[in-house]
Amino acid sequence: MNKKQIENYADVLIWGLKTAHKKLKKYDSVLVRCDLNGLALGEVVYRKLIQQRYNVIFRMMSTPTMERDFYMFSDLNQRKFVQSGEKEFYESLNGNIYINAPESLTHLKDIDPKKQTEVAVARKFLREITNRRESSGVYGWTLCTYPTEELAKQAKLSFKDYENQIIKACFLNDASPVKRWSEVFKSIEKIKRWLNSLKIDEIYITSKNMDLTVKLGEKRKFMGGSGHNIPSFEIFTSPDCRYTKGIYFANLPTYRGGNYIENIRLEFKDGKAVKIIAGKGMDYLVKTMNTDDGAKRIGEFSLTDVRFSRIDRFMADILFDENYGGRYGNCHIAIGSSYDDTYDGEPSKLTADIRKNLGFNDSAIHWDLINSEDKIVKAKLLNGKLVTIYENGMFKY
Repeated sequence: MNKKQIENYADVLIWGLKTAHKKLKKYDSVLVRCDLNGLALGEVVYRKLIQQRYNVIFRMMSTPTMERDFYMFSDLNQRKFVQSGEKEFYESLNGNIYINAPESLTHLKDIDPKKQTEVAVARKFLREITNRRESSGVYGWTLCTYPTEELAKQAKLSFKDYENQIIKACFLNDASPVKRWSEVFKSIEKIKRWLNSLKIDEIYITSKNMDLTVKLGEKRKFMGGSGHNIPSFEIFTSPDCRYTKGIYFANLPTYRGGNYIENIRLEFKDGKAVKIIAGKGMDYLVKTMNTDDGAKRIGEFSLTDVRFSRIDRFMADILFDENYGGRYGNCHIAIGSSYDDTYDGEPSKLTADIRKNLGFNDSAIHWDLINSEDKIVKAKLLNGKLVTIYENGMFKY
């Protein structure tokens, strides 16, 4: 990326953070985490945050060699270790920006997934802290991806083509990318209001390889356009995890924990995945979905409209793949944890008991599985009426 595009990217990221945390104020603390290959963008983000009078904490992420060595040679006590002061740090943190720029996607492919889940479980309480603070309006976050040779290779694209997908998806060549994003989010806001006005009971998703029923549940709302992800075109909710039934199929492949997984087929009954199949990476998929009880249930249902997303290639990066536009848009589910901000009430008052009673899923993982097939999505309303809400890659509002 040239200097202007990087400056634009940094502006969009900071706008995303401020959109996610509308009460962010001068001298609040903002954590910037960055992979080594994304340092060019990280430095610009750091400078701009300092110029805007935020207190910035900058952390480089572990290299692939360091991460592999940790999982290869650590014992259980080390994997459960959380640095002294980390709890207090996250309890006072106001913002978080992550720049994903991986040097490797496969360095953990031979590592026992159990070791990775042990770390996820041990650090789950930190995510709960930030979720609680976000619900209270004192914390926000955003993230992005910076192009690397590894990402391009795994996506089977040239580096230039991969970089151009990011540039066009994030509007980095626009005269004012922030203005463009604001316009997109206004359009998304209209669709959210329409969906939330329908009073949906159940959602039915059908395609060549799918026939899935998702129950929305009580006190739910659709979210999107929050600034959390750059790019972000999806409109999503966290359904009642107790009643999912039918077949879900992820035709886009995915990388997770160093593993490549494709053609994921899940059969749900009474909310839980009772059959788990993958064309490749099935062993890793099964082990991950056995992390805890919630890992076999869904925490998110999402749709992306082709009128917003310019992404039309597999990117080997869930951030971009979950916002895939292409010809038919995409839907995705996430196995694992729910999002508290989809609660149609005061999120800060969403206690553990209320979450459980309303069917919000709880898990140490959250993994998006994407389908880009031509599909029809219908909704049964609480009054019994059946309406089509999504067809030919577009919302029918």
